Amino acid sequence: MKSEKTPWWQRLKQGLKKTSEQLGGQLRQLVTARKLDQQTLDQLEDLLIQADMSVPIAQQLRQSLAKQRLDQDVTDDEVKAILAADIEQILIPSAVPLVMEKTGTLQVVLMVGVNGSGKTTTISKLTKQWQARGLSVSWAACDTFRAAAVEQLKVWGQRLNVPVYANETGADAAGLAFEAITQAKDAGKDILCIDTAGRLQNKEGLMNELKKIIRVIQKIDPQAPHHTLLVLDATTGQNAYQQVTIFQEVAGITGLIMTKLDGTARGGVLVGLAKRFGLPIHAIGVGETADDLQPFVASDFAHSLLGLER
Repeated sequence: MKSEKTPWWQRLKQGLKKTSEQLGGQLRQLVTARKLDQQTLDQLEDLLIQADMSVPIAQQLRQSLAKQRLDQDVTDDEVKAILAADIEQILIPSAVPLVMEKTGTLQVVLMVGVNGSGKTTTISKLTKQWQARGLSVSWAACDTFRAAAVEQLKVWGQRLNVPVYANETGADAAGLAFEAITQAKDAGKDILCIDTAGRLQNKEGLMNELKKIIRVIQKIDPQAPHHTLLVLDATTGQNAYQQVTIFQEVAGITGLIMTKLDGTARGGVLVGLAKRFGLPIHAIGVGETADDLQPFVASDFAHSLLGLER
């Protein structure tokens, strides 16, 4: 008999295991059927900051705990339940799914992020999901400075039967984007995904190139790009704040996707990002397959972060 696929909730909980085990283990040591006094709250606040949740988040969660249970006996499970409920409320405004439907016109999705963040594999996973909904997709390989990036996109394009518009290494990325939109429109495609370079070590060059790409494609469609998605690698922890700041300044991010949550104990950074930037978090990834990238759900994430059942 064919085994059933593991439900997403279980994959998410397993994917966040490194984070929940570290956070939960330290919480158990800190809170073991004792009164929740100011010293314990101080230590708890430090623990949340170490989990990359940011100082404002840690202070907010501390204040909520103090208001509800100060000087009362608590267990670590009770503390986790209170934290999960508060974290869920912080995340709810950012839990916005990326809904792509047939509109009769080409929708341009600009994918940005530093090299190695998982842009190409994320494009592939999203494309597979869109294809399952009957949408036709094409890609533009606008990271023209890295031959390996173009080749990787072509390989995935062959696997998914997706046309890839590409040019030689060092070609003008904006010119390629212009050509790709023109051809995708002529071909009647529903979606064009534009993969871009992510060279943060040269911020000025990055800014100029991305701004030029946006300026050029808006000559064809003033509403494009319809989505500008920043792909973040969860293992970078606090560096994610800088990446969001820079790409928001450069390209006007419309949504975030976080990958590789299964490879880090720093999953709490997503809570801090939601609070600080208020951007939609469209999806999160905890594995290699297309099914391991799923819409972000606040309650699922908050409970998994602390190792709790829903």
